[in-house]
This record gives sequence, C-alpha cells and structure tokens, in this order.
Amino acid sequence: MKSSSSNGLLVVDKPGGMTSRAAVDRALAWFPRGTRLGHTGTLDPLATGVLVLCVGVATRLTEYVQRMEKTYRAGLLLGARSTTDDADGTVEAVQVDRPPDQGTVVCRLREFLGVIAQAPPAFSAAKVTGRRAYDLARQGKEVVLEARTVQIYQIDLLRYDYPRLDLEVRCGKGTYLRSLARDLGERLGCGGLIETLRRTRVGPFHAAGALHLETDAGTARGRLLSPAAAVADLPRLTLADAEVARLRQGQAVAVGGSTAVAHLAAGAEVAVFGPGDRLAAIAVHDPAAHCLRPAKVLPV
Repeated sequence: MKSSSSNGLLVVDKPGGMTSRAAVDRALAWFPRGTRLGHTGTLDPLATGVLVLCVGVATRLTEYVQRMEKTYRAGLLLGARSTTDDADGTVEAVQVDRPPDQGTVVCRLREFLGVIAQAPPAFSAAKVTGRRAYDLARQGKEVVLEARTVQIYQIDLLRYDYPRLDLEVRCGKGTYLRSLARDLGERLGCGGLIETLRRTRVGPFHAAGALHLETDAGTARGRLLSPAAAVADLPRLTLADAEVARLRQGQAVAVGGSTAVAHLAAGAEVAVFGPGDRLAAIAVHDPAAHCLRPAKVLPV
C-alpha cells in the first residue's frame, strides 16, 4: 500500500563507499524541508544493498523493521586479518601452510548456525561505556566488546576457491557479517575478513525493488510505502473508530470475542488498524483481562 503523504517507508539501494547517514542525507532532498527521516539498520560503507528508511511518523516504528530477518551475500577473503574485519581496514596477510579444504570450511560454517554468542567488531556502532566503539578504536584505544546473542538461520556456501569464498547468510537482528568472517577465519586457523557485502533483503523488502539515490524526488515520493509496512511481521486487528479512539487516549480495549488475538501469548504485540485500513496503534495483548493495552499510538 502506498502512503499518501510524507509518512512511510522507503527502500533504497545503498551504494558502496557511502555511510548509511550519508544515504539518509541524500534521501532528505526528496522531501519538504523539516521532514523527519532515519534508517533502520546501519550498513558499513563497504556494504551495498537494502537500507530501509522511515519517513515522518514512521520514524516511530524503526524498531519493528530492525527486528526483521535479513539476508546477505558476502565475499570473504581468508588468509588475512583486518583491523576493521573488512577490506576497508589495515589488512595483514597470514601465512598458511595448508589452506582448509571445502569440507572443513562447510563443517566450521555449521558451527555458526542457530543462537550463538558473537562479539561485535571493534570498529562498529556498538557502545562501550556510552561511547561508540569506532570512536574509541579510531583514537587508538583498546576496545573490548562483550559477546551478544544473535541468531543465524541459514548459511549457504556459494563458491570456494581459496583464499576466497562466497556466502549467502540469513540472520536475525544485530548479526555482524564482519564478525562471522573474523570468527570463521580464526576457527580455520587462517584469519578472515569481509571483502564484499550486499544486503539483499530485510523482511519483505528486497534489493530488486529498491530505489537508487539518483532517483528524482517525484519518483521517490511516489514509491513511499505505508507506515503499516514496518509492522508486517505483527498480527493485525481492525477495530472500530470508537475503539481506536480509546487506544489513542491510553485506554485498554476489550477483545474477548476476537479470534484474531485469542491464540496470542501475554505481552504479544498487535498492529491495530482503524477503518480505511490505516495503522492506528501498536497494542499489547493481555489475555488475563481479555483486552489490548496501547503501547504506541500514531497520530490521526
């Protein structure tokens, strides 16, 4: 569904050599001055591909896009290490007497499937005592980041010809492909880094349908998606105007007879729509009280 005003989502194809912030600045030129706009998950300058932008009131929904599953195509270079865990850093070759064979690579890749602990790269947006890790790393300070729990659903080995291998990775929020390359290289005993990286999908948003930053403003605004696209992963429920108004006033709404939410656990989030199929709120299911309680409401 298209959005009729400067509120909604844009899917852009970020080029290499550009920060995500720079891509946002370029996209701002498509909209009236003062329009709020932000991205939903940083891509490194080296990386290309899907960058989902939230515009106007949709900036209140960035967390839902950030939770969505992502797919990457990654080109790894083995036999080397980098200060940034990718080809943009200072790269040092590693002497390898016997390169790992494909069977060994496949076995080591399987070890990264599922819920794993992963330490972010030193040069990353992760915070250390309130400061961005990359700020400290650029000052030459030692950066020690605690491992975080991430989930990797699938890793496909597309090509292997030492020292290079190509992977397709399907993963959850917060997964660093640079960390995967680094850790795989360490387990193989040869070092590893990201040489190329492209994000091909975020949830339902694919690179094939993404906008290029050279697109003219009229075309870009015409491709604006409804804010509802940000909550595509949530169960949805349509309520009458009076019930929507109650949610917007911070009041709970009874849903005891609704089969749409009967199966949901306590605390489950629901995307609430009003008449006209317009997203009105995000509510939390309270099965004990047979109601929905407002968690986030959007303006009329």
